[in-house]
Amino acid sequence: MLQIKPILAALKRHKAGTVLIALQIALTLAIVCNALFIISQRLDRIHRPTGLVEDEIMAIQTRFVGTEENNAGPMIKADLAALRQLPGVQDVVAINSYPLRGGGWSTGVRTDVDAKDSKAHTTQYFADEHTLPTMGVRLLEGRNFRSDEIVEADPQAVPDPAAIIVSKALADKMYPDGHALGKALYIGDSKKPSTIIGIVERLEVPWNGTWSDSFYENSLIQPVQLTSAFTNYLIRAKPGQLADVVKTAPATLVKLNRMRVIPNDRGVRTFAEVREHAYKGDRGMAILMGVVCLVLLGITAAGIVGLTSFWVGQRRKQIGVRRALGATKHDILSYFLTENLLIGVAGVVIGALLAIAMNLWLVTQYEMARLSVPYVLVGVAALLLLGQGATLAPAMRASRVPPVEATRSV
Repeated sequence: MLQIKPILAALKRHKAGTVLIALQIALTLAIVCNALFIISQRLDRIHRPTGLVEDEIMAIQTRFVGTEENNAGPMIKADLAALRQLPGVQDVVAINSYPLRGGGWSTGVRTDVDAKDSKAHTTQYFADEHTLPTMGVRLLEGRNFRSDEIVEADPQAVPDPAAIIVSKALADKMYPDGHALGKALYIGDSKKPSTIIGIVERLEVPWNGTWSDSFYENSLIQPVQLTSAFTNYLIRAKPGQLADVVKTAPATLVKLNRMRVIPNDRGVRTFAEVREHAYKGDRGMAILMGVVCLVLLGITAAGIVGLTSFWVGQRRKQIGVRRALGATKHDILSYFLTENLLIGVAGVVIGALLAIAMNLWLVTQYEMARLSVPYVLVGVAALLLLGQGATLAPAMRASRVPPVEATRSV
């Protein structure tokens, strides 16, 4: 059986190479652990559900020209009526924003009228009774708006609604006892209560940046049809007919009223395209971090192979002597694998501490989440396995050194 003491003695004679490889392993582990953690966060964000029936929905952004900025109510009604008559259309809603759009309204909400600070932050969607059927969100409790509850309003003078629908996340935040239905919320600085008449299972906010992570499912729907000249139409197609609706809906709007602008860029999009655009940065970051991990692991493996091969070349006579004294091929192979394992263990111990320190710095500088222990453990296991795999080929060459090598001059 191999002894650790002779291996440590040999490593002391090669301090420079040993330290360099250990530090390389440590640095690689620190970066890879944090990179994998970032990748995981980005992928979780990319796959977050919005609550919508995404494969049946498209969005059209339009702006009326030649009309007063906040007096487009009749034209919006005409658009909605025309779109709902199209073959393949289930329902349509005119709305100020929608999940992952990238812009919208937000505010604080309170349960106590006298509270100075809001209890939670939420987005505000302004729409009518067609919102839930169009989005396909699931109503958990309560009811939808009635048509007589919908009011038209100038965006500069939105009235405090008597009834509102909220997401479950917001309901649980405001009323942790689980009895939010029928309770009151105070929106923004309003002194007038709004009664929760419905709770939907999930409805994401329009933003997907890290700044909105703390309230990304806090949504509030107000029964208000804004009369702004700028509006968004969400259209839900019947199953399998979305592609046809994408072609006919914009053409119908242009034909109905040519005094409008539908942007070429992001003016007409399926929700799949909305999601693709919203998470473009996260997807790019995940790919970049993945490439960085592969490059670092490749460089580390190459360094281990190179150093082990160099040591094998230097020790050929010593290996031959050991073979002549009765050491088997397995003994020589185990020697080099154990030697590398000791270097690797030293490297991963330093690397684990460095990974935690790096994450703490990222937390303070960029408000990232704290690194989970499993990522460090997986990184440690991966680096140790990588080291053993990289050492295997040179170690096998060393095990094949014949005993006659002992009789050759250095």
